[in-house]
Amino acid sequence: MEATLRSMVSAPTDRAFDLFRELVDTMRPRDHADAVAANNAVQALAYLLEQYPDFRAALRRHLLHLLSTRKQVQLYTDTGILSNETFYTALTRRIGYRVLPPVFNRYSLKDVFGALFHKKTDYVWLESISRDAWLALGRAMHFHDETDQGSINKTRIQVLEAIQVLSCRLSAIGLEPDLVRNNPDIERFESPFVRQNVETLAYIEHYRRTMIDEALPDEDVRPILVLLDQCEEWLTRAKKSAAKNGISVGLTYHLVRIYQHIERMRMLLMLIDPVPNPEKAELVIDGLVALVRAENRKYRIRDVFAENTSLLALQVTEHASHTGEHYIAETRSEWLGMFRSAAGAGVIVGFMALLKLLTAKAHIPLLLEAILFGLNYALGFMLIHMLHFTIATKQPAMTAAKIAATIHAGSKRGKQRVDLDELAGLIVKVVRTQFIAIVGNVALAMPVALLIAMSWNWYFGVPPVDTAKADHLLHDLSPIASLALFHAAIAGCCLFLAGLISGYYDNKAIYNRIPDRIAALPWLNWLAGESRARRLAKYIENNLGALAGNFYFGMMLGMIGTVGFLLGLPIDIRHITFSSAYLSFAAVAYNFQLDWHVVAMSVLGIALIGMTNLAVSFGLALWVALRSRKLTFQATKPLLGELARRFVRKPGEFFFPARVPRPAMPEPQLALPDHQETVREWVRLRRQRAG
Repeated sequence: MEATLRSMVSAPTDRAFDLFRELVDTMRPRDHADAVAANNAVQALAYLLEQYPDFRAALRRHLLHLLSTRKQVQLYTDTGILSNETFYTALTRRIGYRVLPPVFNRYSLKDVFGALFHKKTDYVWLESISRDAWLALGRAMHFHDETDQGSINKTRIQVLEAIQVLSCRLSAIGLEPDLVRNNPDIERFESPFVRQNVETLAYIEHYRRTMIDEALPDEDVRPILVLLDQCEEWLTRAKKSAAKNGISVGLTYHLVRIYQHIERMRMLLMLIDPVPNPEKAELVIDGLVALVRAENRKYRIRDVFAENTSLLALQVTEHASHTGEHYIAETRSEWLGMFRSAAGAGVIVGFMALLKLLTAKAHIPLLLEAILFGLNYALGFMLIHMLHFTIATKQPAMTAAKIAATIHAGSKRGKQRVDLDELAGLIVKVVRTQFIAIVGNVALAMPVALLIAMSWNWYFGVPPVDTAKADHLLHDLSPIASLALFHAAIAGCCLFLAGLISGYYDNKAIYNRIPDRIAALPWLNWLAGESRARRLAKYIENNLGALAGNFYFGMMLGMIGTVGFLLGLPIDIRHITFSSAYLSFAAVAYNFQLDWHVVAMSVLGIALIGMTNLAVSFGLALWVALRSRKLTFQATKPLLGELARRFVRKPGEFFFPARVPRPAMPEPQLALPDHQETVREWVRLRRQRAG
């Protein structure tokens, strides 16, 4: 490092890029996660600059030359900011740049900046440097001693141009139709997006005039910063209104771009403002690290999805969490109600299992068979929903979103940790509700399937399936001899996707105002009447997501096995409720002459299939719900100890709700004996006579 600084003292300024790259390479730690080495490097550089005035003078000279002789605007306006393009265009552009990177332009500060921090992990060690180390390096530069005013003014001019570009873009984004639809007032002149552009252009013009007079502007940037704060307040309101009005990928894209433009404008305005401000150093540090991070990750495809779908994923999981509240039994009566609801679903599943076996027995063409399998599942699940019954395995995708919402609510209240008692209590309710729902499904699916199979055998003289098919069914239930658990995990993924689909369609119904449009259909009002049209619209508003999720879930379950067969892959699904029904059909096929080892292995397989269904769907749903709220699984770690302690103290509450003690009845007033009433009457009469 010292050798590089000595070279800067005597080297000409046209070698500034090479010398700065050498300096960054010497400071870069061998392990990008080594925060100690990164901090030591910055502290060592600050020490050398403080000790040797010629070092810091040379470093300033080369830095100003590097800045003033390059085009800076693109670095400030494009790096780390989404461009004015669709989500799909941004995705394809990044893919194209990864395959064939653009040509390096030595006179573009954006390209030079990327070449200086060319390692993909440079942002990691830069983020690990402490603020004190950064501030010490800034003080060691002694910028107040610099006399090259020409280079400084060239840099200021380009920063002003970047601010002007950002301001005009921000004003244009603020008037996008998707945003105006959420808040019509923003297209008026009083809109902060319009006003900030007017104020910014006036400030830039005044700044340029004063620079011609070789002076600094006497106006400050506070009015513009206030307007940017108002734009950010509007952004917060827009995110809140999305919970009521829904959101789309396009709207999400605009909201993200607005936030990025506000942050970049704020940093550049504070940087160019001659008025001393204690926040300036913090913003410059944050801005530098943000630029390096954006430059290192500029071709990462995953970031496009993360930036553009975070709000959409939040709204999808928010709608799922609202639905999840209906899958959590608070009281014993609700717990028993969940059992009855699940039992009703178990009855229907018994008939769905029969239709699945009969369809397979017909040996129709493969593609048509897959479609019929899917329709059997899809229409059956939709019927279960319409009858207000419950499929147990559909609960985790909804309840996981509710748990994530609870964690997020706790973190927003400024807590260091989420209220573990509240969250653990919620999870206990979820577990016991899930337990009774599974019991309800299986407790009715098995006997109903058994009754159907016995009735079929009595009426037709043969069971619904022969022994060969029964052997196949029993083999598929074995967790050892088959891929039952792997197939159960695939079913869990389908359950997770069904939960996302439900939330997506709920959001879509609100955002596109589908219920209102249905209620306003002229032909529907003429055919069914205005009141029935409104009731239909209300039903669709409350149930479109659930119906769509059930339909897609059923089609996935029905067609995945056929897709696996066509691709030559061992892909299929196992669902606990249907697996329990298939055991009953196999028992009737063997006239109940099954070996107890086979029965025991099948029961174990059904239990493990159910656990896998729940674990996979719950884990994936919780992961997405946490990510959509910018949380990690670290936020859930303290739960494990709290749940373990609860299970040791009261294991029963994980399966059965506690009885609520009845309120004590007030003690009745005892009637006085007859002789006391007589005495009171005699006293009353004596007082009347005396009076």
